[in-house]
Amino acid sequence: MLTRFEELGIKNPILTALSEIHFDEPFPIQAAAIPVLLSGQDVIGQAHTGTGKTAAFSLPIIQTIVPKGGIQAIILAPTRELAVQITGEIQRFSRHSNIRYVTIYGGQSINVQFSELERGVEIVVATPGRLIDHIKRGSIRLNNVKYVVLDEADTMLDMGFIDDIKFILDLVPKQHITALFSATMPPEILMLAEKYMKNPQRIFIDADDLSGEGIEQAFLVIRDREKTDFLLRFIRENKTGQTIVFCSTKERTRRVAHELEKASKLNVVSIQGDMSQFRRDKAMYLFRKGKADILVATDVAARGIDVPEVALVINYDVPSHDMVYFHRIGRTARAGAKGRAITLVSYSSIGDFKAISSQTKVAMRDLNKELGIEVKIPDPLKREMPQRRGYGSHGGGRRHDDRRHDGRRRYGSGGGRNYYGLRSRW
Repeated sequence: MLTRFEELGIKNPILTALSEIHFDEPFPIQAAAIPVLLSGQDVIGQAHTGTGKTAAFSLPIIQTIVPKGGIQAIILAPTRELAVQITGEIQRFSRHSNIRYVTIYGGQSINVQFSELERGVEIVVATPGRLIDHIKRGSIRLNNVKYVVLDEADTMLDMGFIDDIKFILDLVPKQHITALFSATMPPEILMLAEKYMKNPQRIFIDADDLSGEGIEQAFLVIRDREKTDFLLRFIRENKTGQTIVFCSTKERTRRVAHELEKASKLNVVSIQGDMSQFRRDKAMYLFRKGKADILVATDVAARGIDVPEVALVINYDVPSHDMVYFHRIGRTARAGAKGRAITLVSYSSIGDFKAISSQTKVAMRDLNKELGIEVKIPDPLKREMPQRRGYGSHGGGRRHDDRRHDGRRRYGSGGGRNYYGLRSRW
């Protein structure tokens, strides 16, 4: 089994750069993908977050492209943060390679990007929309492109970039190498690969492993109005590193960040879609440099966060999908380190969390049992009795915690069922 980068075909001066940044042994996705890309084959790579995908595609690119040969590699990422992170990794790997690169994304002055491009670059890391803008303006030409990388392809699909990706792929020369990396492989991604890739080598690393191995996972079922108090408690108990708090909406992200700032003496930053690029960049800079203790973020805004010191992830809201959950908790326990993840489960989200937890293969700590917090799910049949229909009557009325936003009951708020599907009390 290959265990060293030189055995994968990586040459000096890249090996020197890897040694200087203490990249001693390749991760499985790197060991599998690097030789294939260096041989000129297309790759479909599937590996979970934090497993070294950036090096898997960037090292062959840095080694193969020619300095001052024009734009030869296009790397597409779904978000600005991920694009910046990829460029940062390329900068580290290419410190002795005389390779030039630029990050292209919306929210940054296009004139700044014009200036960078005019100086000449070989690698463009971009979000799809801004790349198309440059293509249409003529500031980026794809006629010399040898590599196209689609990173976090499933997220780009979820964010509606599929047509933009097709537009770009239709413009690149036919003779090029395509690398597609994704944590999941929905049918649309496989159809895209079938149309635009040439006999791709499929490299699936732990494709079915959704265990969150290396992460101590726990949950606490409480009313929605109790979440902030327990959030503060868990953050204060975290003495080993930074914390990321995930919220489901931009509005809740702002509110939770404000409440944490008021209630704690910790430094809090947040990122969400409505923020200016300057404020987003500043928040991420402070968090990456360890000058902020807590980051509050939405799922999309948090793509590309790779901060080794994150010791705790708290799901303030239960995510909508199991893969979102694993992407979230994967922000901790980076590159084999240990980490903790706590999910605050409101009564209305018990059904969603049950579906997610059924996908994890490790035992989750039940903090209700450990902390002696009893869960009493209101009986909807009693609430719907005539004498209890009024919102102001004792024990009556609809409760926000026990209903979905569209008014339909979720699993767990009806029939007195508990998390394990039993009708008895918790």
